[in-house]
Amino acid sequence: MSDLESVKKLRSSTGAGFKDCNSALKEASGNLEKAIEILRIKGVSKASKKMSREANEGLISIYGDKNKTSIIEINCETDFVAKNDDFLNFTKEIGIINNSVNSDQDKLNNSKMKNGSTVSQNLIDLIAKIGEKITIGRSKTLENLNSKIFTYNHSIVKDNLSKLGVIVSLEFDKNTKDIEQFGKQISMHVAASNPMVVDKNDIQENIIDKEKKIIEEELKSLGKPQEIAEKISLGKINKFKEENSLLTQDWVMDPKLKVKDVLREIDSKSLKIKDFIRIKIGE
Repeated sequence: MSDLESVKKLRSSTGAGFKDCNSALKEASGNLEKAIEILRIKGVSKASKKMSREANEGLISIYGDKNKTSIIEINCETDFVAKNDDFLNFTKEIGIINNSVNSDQDKLNNSKMKNGSTVSQNLIDLIAKIGEKITIGRSKTLENLNSKIFTYNHSIVKDNLSKLGVIVSLEFDKNTKDIEQFGKQISMHVAASNPMVVDKNDIQENIIDKEKKIIEEELKSLGKPQEIAEKISLGKINKFKEENSLLTQDWVMDPKLKVKDVLREIDSKSLKIKDFIRIKIGE
């Protein structure tokens, strides 16, 4: 095999540049397997240097069925890379594996991909090949064996890959057309309204405390008397809870209604919103 053919084969196997392949082959005395190993080691070095940069672009992958579905975020530096075929294929396969390991980060990193290498190694190789910081971000799996999980992708790039993804888990005794429609609509509502929790009582105390401090500082700067400030503060906190809780948000399909009102209108006493997750690239 000529030197040029060896370089071409190495490039085809690794996706590395001509100069890197040529240099690795010389260092490996023409041994292709050793050259691949050299490039991987260099890839780790290159990847570690890139990890200090910002990665605010990327894609969301949703994968699963009506009983178990997972969502995962894969980040990169530019929108151009987010549309790259290598990045798209990597993200799609990661979404499938993530669902099989129930969003367990350690299990995901150590899982093998179609090419026989682990997710961690493939991530390093992809960073070296593309030349950008790439990270595996937020993920979550919702499992509901009794009822159904609904999904929504916004700004779809390809298949189940998008810039914003939502999973909603509903509980009910018997499925109906109304419930099916509500499942699709509530997924879109979550995408648009970005609630924190299902019920206002589920908002964490540290979030409420932080909001209280912001309100108190605001009222102090306005010179409000203590008694009046406390009443205003209570009202603002209650409004904050309502606006950030799914059940008490204005229904996007009809702002005159709250989400909880729409639930009551559906002829199913057992219908409940069990859980949801919303992930948007860049947030």
